[in-house]
Amino acid sequence: MALSREQLAQRVAQELQDGYYVNLGIGIPTLVANYVPAGIEVMLQSENGLLGMGPFPTEAEVDADLINAGKQTVTMAKGASLFDSAESFAMIRGGHVDLTVLGAFEVDVNGNIASYMIPGKLIKGMGGAMDLVAGADNIIVTMTHASKHGDSKLLSNCTLPLTGKGCIKKVLTDLAFIEIKDGKFHLLERAPGVSVEEIAKLTAGELVIPSHVSEMKF
Repeated sequence: MALSREQLAQRVAQELQDGYYVNLGIGIPTLVANYVPAGIEVMLQSENGLLGMGPFPTEAEVDADLINAGKQTVTMAKGASLFDSAESFAMIRGGHVDLTVLGAFEVDVNGNIASYMIPGKLIKGMGGAMDLVAGADNIIVTMTHASKHGDSKLLSNCTLPLTGKGCIKKVLTDLAFIEIKDGKFHLLERAPGVSVEEIAKLTAGELVIPSHVSEMKF
């Protein structure tokens, strides 16, 4: 069974480590703020100028002036700070973010990512993605494994304009958790109830399958 958006966020949250500074991209990645594991502290950074982003607010907590980069209302954690976007991007470009979580349209076996443009379609735009992929060593992409038409998004070579080259090391899809190395996709985990055969069928790029593939735990 394919993972829901919330389950994708929960699995990514398992990759957080105590003391991490983390940037969450627009879409599914923003949900990670709701699933930070108990017992650790992370500082969530939003490119519009917030360090110390908390989980999404309850109805009583909503402040229309406090938003993330996707214009969703958020909360502030203890010790949070606000600043202008120039300072925010200095943090990102300076390599001060330990983990970045982004969405994508395509990822290929060389770690290339296409996430900002589909010719002929109206898309929100580049945002800070190009800066984020250039300034971070540890990037996890979250996306569906295939398009709504059943076409694989994990390719031998991206077909859409690139956001960044050779920068993606791990991909979490609604079917699998995959590592990219040596010009290949390496299957690490599968979603509950999803077979290795189903994952292989929907992966266009070369996929390395170990003898045992663990099922994701939540």
